[in-house]
Amino acid sequence: MAVIARHLTILGRVQGVFYRNWALERANSLGLAGWVRNRMDGSVEAMVEGAEQAVGQFISLAHEGPPAAHVTRIDVAVVDVEGLASFQKRPTC
Repeated sequence: MAVIARHLTILGRVQGVFYRNWALERANSLGLAGWVRNRMDGSVEAMVEGAEQAVGQFISLAHEGPPAAHVTRIDVAVVDVEGLASFQKRPTC
């Protein structure tokens, strides 16, 4: 099983709609590690790592997000695997 990592910048109406909680639940259900946080510019930033199929599924689901969200774009970058043990919410930066 190949482990991969991706950095996501999620744009649209993604703050104040429980996007981070949604991402935490989805990542945990898919067995992913990483983190999610709000950005001062109104976007949400996430780093996910795990099985290639699970990361791909998370990214697909992230385009929808929670019911109140309206995702307009997700920028995805390939990053190095960090070997994180869990998925967590981080403070806004």
